[in-house]
Amino acid sequence: MDDAIYLDNNATTRLDPVVAETMHQVALFSPANPASQHQAGRQARQFLERSRESLARHLGCRTEGMQADQILFTSGGTEANNLAIFGLSSKNVRFELQSNRLPYLSGLTIVSSIEHPSVLGASESMATRGARVEICPVSSNGRLNLSEFSRLIDQHDMATIHRDTKNQISLVSVMLANNETGILQPLSEVVGLCKPRGILVHTDAVQVVGKHSLNFRELNVDAMTVTAHKVHGPTGIGALVTRHGIAIEPQLFGGFQQLGMRPGTECVTLAVGFEKAVSLAVDSLSDRMATMQEMRIFFESKLLQSVVMPVIIGHSVDRLPHTTSIAYPGFDRQSLQMALDFAGIACSTGSACASGSGQPSHVLKAMGLDSNLVNGAIRFSLSYKTTYEELERAAAKINSVVETIQSKKRDFSLNATSNDSCNPPKT
Repeated sequence: MDDAIYLDNNATTRLDPVVAETMHQVALFSPANPASQHQAGRQARQFLERSRESLARHLGCRTEGMQADQILFTSGGTEANNLAIFGLSSKNVRFELQSNRLPYLSGLTIVSSIEHPSVLGASESMATRGARVEICPVSSNGRLNLSEFSRLIDQHDMATIHRDTKNQISLVSVMLANNETGILQPLSEVVGLCKPRGILVHTDAVQVVGKHSLNFRELNVDAMTVTAHKVHGPTGIGALVTRHGIAIEPQLFGGFQQLGMRPGTECVTLAVGFEKAVSLAVDSLSDRMATMQEMRIFFESKLLQSVVMPVIIGHSVDRLPHTTSIAYPGFDRQSLQMALDFAGIACSTGSACASGSGQPSHVLKAMGLDSNLVNGAIRFSLSYKTTYEELERAAAKINSVVETIQSKKRDFSLNATSNDSCNPPKT
């Protein structure tokens, strides 16, 4: 539809024309492989490394001296999360030398119950290789349950005392902000509990770049996942940021690129586009944050004017400025999403990576929300490019759709009751 309104920016964002033009110029000028030794290859390498260094600087990494942090380019956030989970947990690898089995992992990994499917899926796979994985719950407000997390850390202390390596925690992965609700997580408290004990901490910061303040060094984590297409950059590229001195066990083999930790020919054009998108976002962060925050408040206020009263999930805690998770009790989320799509509203029922599963949101279920809320939840995610006029029209359409559905449900219920009264059951 020509007048369709795009409110699914947590799934992906439109490519910024400035980023597209930058990539276009690089693609025309530097077609060579950055690993090649000839002049064209060296020029491509210069583009790549300048982009890597600038990206690191904009993400708050240390970029100079012997203590510089590292940017490992990946195909996106999912690969970066997998590389973190497997590559950091593999510090405790024990190989089955008597067979051709996969490496057998020992040690304990803790992840939160609301992590992205790429973290939860990687953790489940690790468990099949012998690793222990603990899923730390969240409270009803959508934030990590710090009391339960502290209990798990206490178990690590006891395991250390008794030299029980299987129950010692090797890695904790807690996202910086949730991709479905936008709720910010207590990462500083997590780091404060882990660092004195030498426990590595990884965070998925995919949804935070360009929407909230972000500084890798200030977070004090060991590894951080970011990607380009959530911040008006190209699809097909992300990065795992690692603190100086952190070793990653490679999960791909057969190449020397990126010190062998993530081999494969790097795409210079994508790297340049990634850097350009992040630099644009960081340089205008305060304006973007303020704009999206004001627009989200405006949008939510319009939705709350409907005769069908929705529930804004996470309204009482700190959230990202652009994300609204809103539930219509008693509605079917998939039917509602399809009706909104037909009305020209692009939104989602949860994580884009899990949207085809048909399953209710694992995030909202982990929060312990009533099934009527979980089954009726829709996610709207804005961009700094979204306009008030679009939000005004979108809210009017959304309210009209939910009121129409509610009316039809009421009419159906009345007809069913009337038919039952006219045809009493036989005795």
